[in-house]
Amino acid sequence: MIYNPQLETFLCVAEAGSFNRAAEQLYISPPAVIKQINLLEDSLGVALFIRTHRGLQLTAAGHSLCQDARYIIQYCKDSVTRAKNAMQESAEVIRIGTSPMTPAQFLVNLWPSVQQYDPGIKFQLVPFDNTPENAREILANLGQRIDVVAGIFDETMLNLRRCAGLEISREPICCAVSVHHRLAQKESLTVQDLYGERLMLMRRDWSHYVDLLRDDLWKNHPQIQIVDFDFYSVDAFNQCENNNCVLMAVENWRYVHPLLKILPVDWGYTIPFGLLHAPEPSAQVTRFLQAIRMAAGRPAPG
Repeated sequence: MIYNPQLETFLCVAEAGSFNRAAEQLYISPPAVIKQINLLEDSLGVALFIRTHRGLQLTAAGHSLCQDARYIIQYCKDSVTRAKNAMQESAEVIRIGTSPMTPAQFLVNLWPSVQQYDPGIKFQLVPFDNTPENAREILANLGQRIDVVAGIFDETMLNLRRCAGLEISREPICCAVSVHHRLAQKESLTVQDLYGERLMLMRRDWSHYVDLLRDDLWKNHPQIQIVDFDFYSVDAFNQCENNNCVLMAVENWRYVHPLLKILPVDWGYTIPFGLLHAPEPSAQVTRFLQAIRMAAGRPAPG
């Protein structure tokens, strides 16, 4: 699969914030960079940057393309990898999607045990940008580009994303705070510690487990201001850090943002964590899920 190579130049300019800095990173001249961006804008029929004496700013179209371009480029590169893997008939490769919000480290830790139950299995990490658009497409099409993704879920979320889930553990619902927040000095929190704080929770009907926590706080702890948001991404973590809010999180996200600290809370609420997969997985993925279940010590469903 071929994509317009000018997209890579566009991403470099967007991240660098200037044609000159992008040219240095790409080892080409600034006029060559400008020419590529002009050609890309002409071919698309939209302006991607606002040129000012202070530098470059992405237009609304530029922001939209920036989100999708990374996925397009990675998808095209992965298509080549898939073609090469298709030639290796003996290799049973499980493609594991990974992003800051869907870390695959626990799978890497389990892998020696997994191979004891299925010695021939191999895995490939497929990175992706965790945007709402990517999440919808990837989770609705598991088994095509990506076989499994690790994350928190429940039946509400599975139905929304049209996928299935293998529960591996119940993760305590924690809170993330900026390292500069007054609560960051603590190693654990009580509910009362959150009085007077703005607590960021995913909107209602995203997760039954989050809604249980939300209803408890509304009824019994009105001193906590609940702030709704629509999607878990690095942007949500940035909002938490920039606005000095508190963000609902799980321990597996401890490396998402270097300036946030994740703290356990004594409210006793948990949420399922495991692997998201296609509702009708392939025989190879089914064997892999069974090996994961056994390696994690999870009983088979009755």
